[in-house]
Amino acid sequence: MGCCHSKIEREETVSRCKARKRYMKQFVQARHAFSAAHVMYIRSLRATGSALFQFANAETTVLHHHLPSRPHPILPPPPPRTPTPMPPPPPPPMSPSSYTWTSDTTSSPALPQPPPPPPPPVASSAWDFWDPFMPVVASRLATEEEWEATTTTGSEVVVMAAASVTAPPSVVSGFSKETPSELAMVVSRNSTKDLVEVIKELDDYFLKAADAGSHVSLLLEVPNSGFSDNSKACKVHSYGWSLSPSLWAWGSSPKLNGGAFGVNGVGSVGHCSTVERLYAWEKKLYQEVKNAKTIKMEHEKKLALLRKVEMKRADYVKTEKTKKGVEKLESQMMVASQAIDSTSAEIIKLREVELYPQLIELVKGLMCMWRSMYECHQVQKHIVQQLEYLNTIPSNNPTSEIHRQSTLQLELEVKQWHQSFCNLFKAHRDYIQSLTGWLRFTLFQFSKNPLSRTPEESKIYSLCEEWHLAVDRIPDKVASEGIKSLLTVIHAIVVQQAEEQKQKKRSDSAFKELEKKVVQLRSLECKYGPYSMPESYGSMRTKDPVTEKRAKVDALRAKAEEEKSKYEKSVSVTRAMTLNNLQMGCPHVFQGIVGFSSVCMEVFESVYNKAKAAEQEHDVKRILP
Repeated sequence: MGCCHSKIEREETVSRCKARKRYMKQFVQARHAFSAAHVMYIRSLRATGSALFQFANAETTVLHHHLPSRPHPILPPPPPRTPTPMPPPPPPPMSPSSYTWTSDTTSSPALPQPPPPPPPPVASSAWDFWDPFMPVVASRLATEEEWEATTTTGSEVVVMAAASVTAPPSVVSGFSKETPSELAMVVSRNSTKDLVEVIKELDDYFLKAADAGSHVSLLLEVPNSGFSDNSKACKVHSYGWSLSPSLWAWGSSPKLNGGAFGVNGVGSVGHCSTVERLYAWEKKLYQEVKNAKTIKMEHEKKLALLRKVEMKRADYVKTEKTKKGVEKLESQMMVASQAIDSTSAEIIKLREVELYPQLIELVKGLMCMWRSMYECHQVQKHIVQQLEYLNTIPSNNPTSEIHRQSTLQLELEVKQWHQSFCNLFKAHRDYIQSLTGWLRFTLFQFSKNPLSRTPEESKIYSLCEEWHLAVDRIPDKVASEGIKSLLTVIHAIVVQQAEEQKQKKRSDSAFKELEKKVVQLRSLECKYGPYSMPESYGSMRTKDPVTEKRAKVDALRAKAEEEKSKYEKSVSVTRAMTLNNLQMGCPHVFQGIVGFSSVCMEVFESVYNKAKAAEQEHDVKRILP
């Protein structure tokens, strides 16, 4: 039996079906991992922004008493974080050439003049953002065009960034209307903002970037994302599909109730449901192919025996019995072949009717997500440039316990951001790699000639091959190293704060010891007087206990003052290092993440446009006679 089983497993068709089943199992696991990695990355964006905001509040509280005179008092504790409201309606459209930049405080002088006093505080944000949804003048080439202009007028810093990210309208009908190119202009009203004001703006765009992933969360059916009922339904159904696919009626497939998964025409069945059912059908197909091969091998044996019996002219009864055995096996082979055809038809139906539209929608969702993230990170890149304009006088205020905890929390969240970023693209690569592997074994099972594939098979195969190549082209290491560099500088702050705390303990311990010795000195002075003389006993001359104790106290006082000086220096180092490290670390992060998200946006746009062009070509061929 074992030898026969091994021989069946080595059969080409059986081994291919086994490989198909293995890749589909990997795809089921990869979809789950991709979903989990996506939600963790979105969570890490929110958490990193929040941790940065709390850290900035703690640091600003320490520094605030040492800032220059400002038009407002110490900032109150931060309010609960809520998403920033949408900006006001855009101004009337105007041509790019009509933009003029003027200062609220002074016109452009011929000679350098000292900056005027900062304007009074305003109720709105210190940054203004307009998104007039104006078409850009120059068309977009292979990579997106961007231009920046920076103007400084008095205390006002103006930064303008334009990014054209519109998909070619000739390829994607109507898509450019959904997400037109945006012109983001960032204006800093004065250069005397403090750290918490800069980081608050940064936090707002972390929230916006996280919100950009909500549609992909829906498509991936992320657990605990507001679709718990349907997620539970998916788990329940997938359990049933794994156990009893044979209970399904031929020519039909189980459907998930719940319209939450009906996104943009995909239908009421979600991606999780489709992938789980495909895996169940693949397992069924594998068993059916094995069964058919077993019957075929048994049929070949019986047929050889029948020929042998007929050649030997055996008795009639034995010949007829052997002949009936052959006929029975031929009947079983026919049934097995029909079962294989029916199962294969169900797999093709799921692949073309459900899976392919879901993949198209997912690629479009990823394109839109990275486009929005690119725009958010582009603004963040300009926001962090304001860190170098902070007018902060070095402070001698020590690091509080709350500040130490907020720094540790920030280190933890940035570490999670880095880890979740790495996990996201590993899961993404595994997802498309397993899917492409399954398609290769599925579409080339009976013919290695790609020209023999149907147009539907060509569409999904071309989509996934393009997707696979695109993901491999994305330079995620640059962005990963950028996040890691921020983690490094934050860790340096944590280490310095710990050193400051140790030095504080050494200073406190030295002063406690000094206080103890001073008490002992006072006791001796009360007993012997402050100026007692040494006593003589014969030829022996004893030491003066008061003078001896006073010398020890003086030595301890010098040591305590030295430890105190070291502690004060350590505090100054911590304060200076904190701002300096943020000024060094933050720009690297957003430079890397802007470049990364720009590439992601472009590659998914390319994949989506090619897929839609292929669909249009297929539709034209189908219409033409």
